[in-house]
Amino acid sequence: MDDERTADEGRTTVDGGVGEAGEGLPEGFLVRHPVPADHRRLQGALADWWGGLGGDAGALQRQLLVPRLFLQHFAGTSFLVERPDHTLHAFLIGFLSQTDRRTAYIHFVGVCPDGKRAGVGSFLYRLFFAAARAVGRTRIRCITSPNNRDSIAYHTRMGFRLEPGDRTDEHGVPVHRDYDGPGLDRVSFVRDLPGGPGAITPVAAP
Repeated sequence: MDDERTADEGRTTVDGGVGEAGEGLPEGFLVRHPVPADHRRLQGALADWWGGLGGDAGALQRQLLVPRLFLQHFAGTSFLVERPDHTLHAFLIGFLSQTDRRTAYIHFVGVCPDGKRAGVGSFLYRLFFAAARAVGRTRIRCITSPNNRDSIAYHTRMGFRLEPGDRTDEHGVPVHRDYDGPGLDRVSFVRDLPGGPGAITPVAAP
């Protein structure tokens, strides 16, 4: 069963090799697809990496947003970055829309606090863009919370457009009221993917 696979068994680079992978990663770092055995440490990262944003309730909400099913059924479009000692450094959880064949969706991204602004986040985005483009997707979508100012700024730098909402917050950001339920407002982003399969669109480093 997939759930019995260990992280070591999944420790292969995204092109099928073993070892270092990808331009844009620090020396000795590795990128691979996740396996279900990675779920526990992803849950730890979701609790610890956001500087206490939202308190215990915020940590729990983030953890609930990345259930094990993403590592079972969407691993091929999701990526982990590990340090040379195999500790978790960053991750991206994404999938291909089954409703809109033009679209790929970035569900959740995290970079450990001491790894920010080193280009690892933009590396993961480029990797996902290339994976989406390779199967004919031309548009990337994602959302964030209105109070996550860093995320809003980051996605804007990455070339995402803010989609119109039904209200505008005090910072002039369009917000979709109750997007994920009562009181769960969200900011929605979209980014087009120009170029043919295999091309990688340059993005700004975080």
